[in-house]
Amino acid sequence: MRESLPPVKNFKDLVVWQKGMDVVKAVYHASALLPPEEKFGLTGQMRRCAISIPSNIAEGKKRGSKADYARFLDVANGSAAELETQLILAGEFYPAVDFAKTMATLEEVQKMLTTLLVKIRN
Repeated sequence: MRESLPPVKNFKDLVVWQKGMDVVKAVYHASALLPPEEKFGLTGQMRRCAISIPSNIAEGKKRGSKADYARFLDVANGSAAELETQLILAGEFYPAVDFAKTMATLEEVQKMLTTLLVKIRN
């Protein structure tokens, strides 16, 4: 018999939101190692995309309808894809900065978002 998960009372109970927050922290840590000339380039853009992921998960959860929730999860997923692209570029431009942990956590969040979207839409 499978053990049921505790009920989700708010967005902070969602594992995908918690992992999204981990992505933000990892992006801030790794992007701090980029050169100062990237402050308004990759660093700023990566940070905005990372913040967008848990922010949209939270907003969608608070909206109250499945359709709204799915729409905001789609936005979070789009931000995740955008961040993935930026991490790939940053890794190519600055190979001395290790983005592997950040990328692994991001990929985990992307899988969770995809699974959650399928559950909500079915």
